[in-house]
Amino acid sequence: MDKIKKWNNRKIFIALLILWFFVNIVQALLTEIISDEAYYFLYGKFLAWGYFDHPPMVALMIKLSSILFNGNLGIRFMTVFLQLGTLLLTWKVIDDRSKQEQLNVFYFFLISASMVMFSAYGFITTPDSSLLFFIALFLFGYKGFLEKENWETVILLSISMAGMVYSKYQAVLVLGFVVLSNFKILKSWRFWIAGISAMVILYPHIAWQITNDFPSFKFHLIDRSEGFKWIYFFEYLPNQMAVFNPFILGAVIYIMIKDKSQDLFTRALYFLIIGFIGFFWITSFRGHVEPHWTVACSGPIIILIIRNIKNDNGLIKYIKYFILPSFVLILLVRILLFTNLSLMNKLGMNGKREKYEFIESVSKELPVAFLSSFQSPSMFSYFTGKEAFPVSTLNTRQTQYDIWQFEKNYLNKPVFIVNSHSSRSILYKMGGFTFSGYKTDSLQTTNRLKINFGTPPGQVRTGETLDIKFTINNPCDYDINFNHSQFPVQVFAAYIKGKETHIQSVVLSEPIGIIYKSQSIQREMKTTVPDLSEGIYNFGITLQTDLGPTLNCSFVKIKILDND
Repeated sequence: MDKIKKWNNRKIFIALLILWFFVNIVQALLTEIISDEAYYFLYGKFLAWGYFDHPPMVALMIKLSSILFNGNLGIRFMTVFLQLGTLLLTWKVIDDRSKQEQLNVFYFFLISASMVMFSAYGFITTPDSSLLFFIALFLFGYKGFLEKENWETVILLSISMAGMVYSKYQAVLVLGFVVLSNFKILKSWRFWIAGISAMVILYPHIAWQITNDFPSFKFHLIDRSEGFKWIYFFEYLPNQMAVFNPFILGAVIYIMIKDKSQDLFTRALYFLIIGFIGFFWITSFRGHVEPHWTVACSGPIIILIIRNIKNDNGLIKYIKYFILPSFVLILLVRILLFTNLSLMNKLGMNGKREKYEFIESVSKELPVAFLSSFQSPSMFSYFTGKEAFPVSTLNTRQTQYDIWQFEKNYLNKPVFIVNSHSSRSILYKMGGFTFSGYKTDSLQTTNRLKINFGTPPGQVRTGETLDIKFTINNPCDYDINFNHSQFPVQVFAAYIKGKETHIQSVVLSEPIGIIYKSQSIQREMKTTVPDLSEGIYNFGITLQTDLGPTLNCSFVKIKILDND
């Protein structure tokens, strides 16, 4: 009888898994591509062992998808497929070959579908999609490793560790919290073999980081630091409720308080959930925390809830009266995502294709340069198939485009420039879409010029005159003309504090004409400290054209005092 029941249970699981697959396929087909996916789509076109923002797994997923399909599924198919593996592995961890009630299978899929971002990453392609799969594989391998340290579990751990890191750097937290939950595992030589093997698999990515001067680590650990604001601290928990569903968070908190008996595997689940949510709440003291950064603990949450259902009638009632209605609401939102309702357009979920096809109708066959946005050229290229690239400014963060440096291909050539505030710009309107832009016959950018300067005093007063020697190096294989007919270049001093940027004029010791390829020039400048409020600022030198000021140097800290 038990065998028949188990077989029926297995068939129900497979049927619901197939249903999940087809629902996500339909969702993936009908929901418009988001800006991050368009950006990662370019990753897939230019495969590498690493990228500025993320490791390369998302690029490989998209490359494989694009081999099989065009359009939306050319980006999303592997995401839909991988989530089947995530669900299967998670269920294997829960089931453990024990007798599971058929009702638990339904609850398993209900809980999984009710977790907002876990559900979303079943049809939207981001690095989190593969991270969730490899976390599930890691938990499956770790559970087996705790039961029996054999070569099979060592291989599973090794592959899953490498896969997590190749997906997203938050993998380090997964490994760290699991080790913290079980320090004795460090005495296992087989665990060390798994870790060393994972490092060998990761060698190509490590080599890429070294070759490119660790851009990802500098970005995530340094550049994303915005300073403390109370809003970052207080918005964190509401955002987490939106990520996981407040009713599911309530259920898992109840379980962790109620269940005091912890085996090593359950202890690891607790450490992962509390660790991720607590760690990123602490990091809110250094800047905004993206809500989805904690989605990695989705698997542990699902496992804990389903494992506790069988012996807790109160939990079952809670799921029926609170989580089930929230699932209905989430399902309704998913249906709305592929509608043409104006609400979805206002939220930026739909209407992007029409917008970028409108820009294409104006720019015609010209390549398009977008100012201060890396998402826009990505979406333009995806929706139109035409060439596009960003021109970053002092106020925009660096991206993979700064490694690709596509703009070099269009120097001194005609392009169409979008989102410019230049006096040459024309405002274009079509329906609810508007943008400004203009055509130039000869593009020149200064983004790749490098400036080194003598360090100014650490403390200055407003109105004080600074004398600074500096060097401009042109590492490119083309010349930069400071007297360019359409994009002449000026030198400015820049003061940055948070999101506030002040550009101050300078007087040069000698005019600058043409900086030839591979040439360096030296100059001296005088500049007056502007009338800014007291405080610590980042000081640097920037080159400005009609496209805006560009990031050309490493900024230094400077303290400005009132001139009393």
